[in-house]
Amino acid sequence: MNKPPKGKKMKVVILGKGEMLSNLIEGTIDAECEIAGVFRYESTMHRKFSDFFKTSHDLTLIKQYKLHEIKCKSANSESFKKEILKLNADVILVGTWGEKLKKEIIDLPTIATVNVHPSMLPKYRGPNPYLQTILHRETKSGITFHLMNEEFDKGAILAQKEIQILPNDTGKELKERTVFQARLMCAEILKKLEFGLVIPIAQNENEATYFPNIKPEDIMLDFEKETAEEIHARIRAFHPWLPCYITYKGKYYIPNPYKLKIVNSQTSKFTIKCKCGKYLEMRDVK
Repeated sequence: MNKPPKGKKMKVVILGKGEMLSNLIEGTIDAECEIAGVFRYESTMHRKFSDFFKTSHDLTLIKQYKLHEIKCKSANSESFKKEILKLNADVILVGTWGEKLKKEIIDLPTIATVNVHPSMLPKYRGPNPYLQTILHRETKSGITFHLMNEEFDKGAILAQKEIQILPNDTGKELKERTVFQARLMCAEILKKLEFGLVIPIAQNENEATYFPNIKPEDIMLDFEKETAEEIHARIRAFHPWLPCYITYKGKYYIPNPYKLKIVNSQTSKFTIKCKCGKYLEMRDVK
């Protein structure tokens, strides 16, 4: 990894989406680096009027800080390649991006292309570690800054931090804490990259786990197949992306992920016996 010339601010181009993108913008500003451009994933998705009706926080930050917004059809497009070369980017910083970047794009910046993944890599590779770590009833998750290569989530690690998963966390709370830590770590890692103080560490493939995108049937609750603890975790894990549901007398019901309690006997209409013999009490069911 090279360093920018002495006395020159490091130029960073940020690719991302939603809360992660917003926090990486703030973290890069905290590091006193120059944000040469921001490429929002929404720009690749043909949603011409979405920003008009509902302005996202990341777009608000772009306008507030008067940042250059990159608009291309793909991060692998020739137009994006030309944009990076024109901006003379030192670092490309990626947080929540749906495309696999080509090697020719990864190699464009003078220092590195860095991805931010919300787990303790190499564990929980894949598209939604927030959901998967809660679904698998982990007590800890994390955040990893790593060099990008042509394979998803497999590049050498630059920095990591563990994040506690609290007993009643949903995916929403875990994501909020994780992206905030990403902001704090972003400022630190960019400063270290600027001065060449980071030593990349290869991931241990023996410890690697991968979880793919969820399937539609995953949101259907089956009290005969899962324990009360497993169903409690499933309902919390899927919030806020997709609601889990149950059927009762021909109707669909959605449990409130914040109104769940494991009990030893039936206490209300929506207290259901699970595979383990315990009951899951669900209040404020819609």
